[in-house]
Amino acid sequence: MGAFDGQIALITGASRGFGYAAAVALAAEGAEIIAVGRTSGALEELDDAIKAAGGRATLVPLDITDDAGLQRLCLSIFERWGGVNLWLHSAIHATPLAPTAHVSQNDMNKSIAVNITASQRLITMVEPLLKAKDGVAIHLDDPCAGAKFFAAYGSTKAAQKALFDGWAAETVSIGPRVLSFTPEPMPTATRARFYPGEDKAALSTPYAQAARFVTWLKDKIQ
Repeated sequence: MGAFDGQIALITGASRGFGYAAAVALAAEGAEIIAVGRTSGALEELDDAIKAAGGRATLVPLDITDDAGLQRLCLSIFERWGGVNLWLHSAIHATPLAPTAHVSQNDMNKSIAVNITASQRLITMVEPLLKAKDGVAIHLDDPCAGAKFFAAYGSTKAAQKALFDGWAAETVSIGPRVLSFTPEPMPTATRARFYPGEDKAALSTPYAQAARFVTWLKDKIQ
C-alpha cells in the first residue's frame, strides 16, 4: 500500500528532470500519473520507468502554451476521473543567461508565455479539478530573482511564484491547498544552461530530490 494509492496526480513538465523523477516516485507510492510534456519520446521513457516502479500513467504530449490543448486536457480529466488529487507544476522555460539590457525580445516573450501566462491559465483550468477532490497544488520555487544575468528567467520565475503565492493566500479557507517546494540544486538540463562548467558531482540528483519531495508532501497532507 502506497501513501498515494488511488490518487490522480497531474504533473506538468514531466518529461525530464525533477518532474520526471517526481512522477516515478509518486507512481511508486500508488498515484496514477497524468504526465504532460512536449516530447513524446521522453514521455514514453517515463512511462517505462513508471511501469517498472509498479505504477501507471497517462501520457499527454502537449505544449502548455497551447491554450486550447489545455482546455481539452482538463475536460478529458474531468470526464475520466472527475478531478485530480495533486497537481505538480514543474514546467519551465529557461532562457540563456544574458545581461538585463541585452535579453532578446524572443527570449523574454517565450519566458513570459511559458512561465507566467501558461501558469496562470493552468491555475484557472486546474483549480476546479483540484476542488472536486479536495486536492493540493505544488509549485516549484527557484529563488534566483535579482541574480545577475538571470533577467528573463529570474523575473518570470518570480512572477510565477507571485501567482501561486497569491492563489495560496486566496484559497486558505475555501481550497484548494497551494504549496511551494524548493528542490536542492540538481544536474538538470535547465541548470546546465546556467552553469555549464559546474562540478555535477557536488549536486544532488532528481531522484534524490523526488524522494525528499514525496516525504515532504506526505507530511504536508497528513
